[in-house]
Amino acid sequence: MDKKKVLETIKKAIESAKKRNFSQSVDLIVNLQQLDLKKPEQKVDLFINLPKGRGKKIKVCGLFGPESQKEGEANCDIVISQDNFHALSKDKRKVKKLIKEYDFFLGQANIMPLIAKNFGRSLGTKGKMPNPKAGMIVPPGAPLKPVMEKMQNMIRLTTKSELVVKGQIGTESMSDDDLAENIKHVYDKLSNSLPQHEHNIKNSFLKLTMGKPALLGGKA
Repeated sequence: MDKKKVLETIKKAIESAKKRNFSQSVDLIVNLQQLDLKKPEQKVDLFINLPKGRGKKIKVCGLFGPESQKEGEANCDIVISQDNFHALSKDKRKVKKLIKEYDFFLGQANIMPLIAKNFGRSLGTKGKMPNPKAGMIVPPGAPLKPVMEKMQNMIRLTTKSELVVKGQIGTESMSDDDLAENIKHVYDKLSNSLPQHEHNIKNSFLKLTMGKPALLGGKA
């Protein structure tokens, strides 16, 4: 992907969005083609570390037993202790609020069956169950600082029922060069993961939270 084209599209996306009193997210939207989502091997499910970061702090919830409680409280934004799993799982409103407020969930490895029993359905439907591919399932008592640092730069691209993936690749407060580097990195990672690489990409867009999509590549 040509950097000049990326920079031009970033400018268009920013110009199309009304100014707000917060730093809007910049989203990369990629429409796919010639894939059969009924085949597991053709689904997209990628965790990608952004070279220039996300541009804002992400929030992490730890689901831990006593072995990781102290380490979790020192590093995570919130910790739900094992003793409170059952009661919390019965309060659908609180669980829904947690899912909305926290970007990622970490789980303690030896109690994952308990986490799945209590939160599997609610977290799973939103794609937020602790995922081993992303290092979100941690051994009891393991140091969490490096895990949290990794989480701060991570996004997830996944296909659900449609041939499209979306991801926040930064914020408008970041420099255009940093946004461009993130976009190129994510686009290349996605392309390389597809069976036919760029031939499986129909088109791509950039969009700010309150803006209109700007065509990045392909035909609208």
